[in-house]
Amino acid sequence: MDKFTYQSPTKIHFGEGQIAEIANDIPKDKKILVIYGGGSIKSNGVYEQVAAALTGFNWSEFSGIEPNPQYGTLMQAVAKVKAEGYDFLLAVGGGSVVDGTKFIAAAACYEGADPWEILHDQAPITAALPIGCVLTLPATGSETNGGAVVSRGHDKLFFGSALVKPTFAILDPQTTLSLSPRQVSNGVVDAFVHTMEQYLTFPVNAKVQDRFAEGLLLTLIEEGPKALATPDDIAVRANIMWSATQALNGLIGVGVPQDWATHMIGHELTGNYSIDHARTLSIVLPAVMQVCRKEKQAKLVQYAERVFGITTGTTDERIDAAIARTIAFFKEMDVPTSLADVELGTADIDVLVASLEKHGRTALGEHGKLTIADSRKILETAL
Repeated sequence: MDKFTYQSPTKIHFGEGQIAEIANDIPKDKKILVIYGGGSIKSNGVYEQVAAALTGFNWSEFSGIEPNPQYGTLMQAVAKVKAEGYDFLLAVGGGSVVDGTKFIAAAACYEGADPWEILHDQAPITAALPIGCVLTLPATGSETNGGAVVSRGHDKLFFGSALVKPTFAILDPQTTLSLSPRQVSNGVVDAFVHTMEQYLTFPVNAKVQDRFAEGLLLTLIEEGPKALATPDDIAVRANIMWSATQALNGLIGVGVPQDWATHMIGHELTGNYSIDHARTLSIVLPAVMQVCRKEKQAKLVQYAERVFGITTGTTDERIDAAIARTIAFFKEMDVPTSLADVELGTADIDVLVASLEKHGRTALGEHGKLTIADSRKILETAL
């Protein structure tokens, strides 16, 4: 295990009724901008709870943050922040809303020529407005980390800074009961793949991180289908919500190699073809497992044994079985597992490879050795 430094400043309020805690975690003298998406929070009771918690505060709102938040929309919010003098941002929604709010927080304080530089050039962030969040869609883990993804046209780019980590996060599983089956599936799969990309690399004797990751994978495999079959089961939703947060709060990734190739290739599928983020991951991950099976052999065998109980057969047979079981789980969650499932074919691979090159995603994987040719092979395997 490598040396590491870990700090998580986000205070978490978990459980039913915790939205009221907003009133205790935002200083009374702050001018607050509440940021949300398409308005579902006004039909599921979340907006009403937030407004009640903000009684006596000076606040306003900005709505319309898209799934895969768009740079143009976010810059409208930045303009509002600057014009009206907001000094605290409250994200209410899923990962896209939280990601977008992080960018707004950084861009509002950015002193460079163009805030796009934060994403395109990885310009350093030296200041950001404080953020809190009320999570309504467990998936990305954005509520407790410093990363965010923002889209502009076909470009879907990442930035990260400790300065945009939320100061607090409200996780009330009750807020997830109004999610559609598609949103539930996407959230479970996103959390699953987040865990896999920090786990499925090569052994470094990080026993705690491995066991923690395996526990998350087992929980998601067990609870994910239940969330679709029994959508009113609040206990199931609670376990999924907590798993999604733990999958990307940084803890299981400390001291271990990580492989975000699935995400990088998946971002190109979303950017070019508007496929749901999680559904790009369910398409790409099995192909990465197949193409990189030699490099990942030891962890693939460990995954097969500890997560699926596969202990017999040759090494290749056990790896084949683990990949097949992963695909079966994704199918059980009703997400695509091939490019054909989303009506893409060989001709589309050239578009995706060109986009990878454009964005400098030419040395992927835990060893940084996956070339453009390797990414092409992964996409061909995903057909």
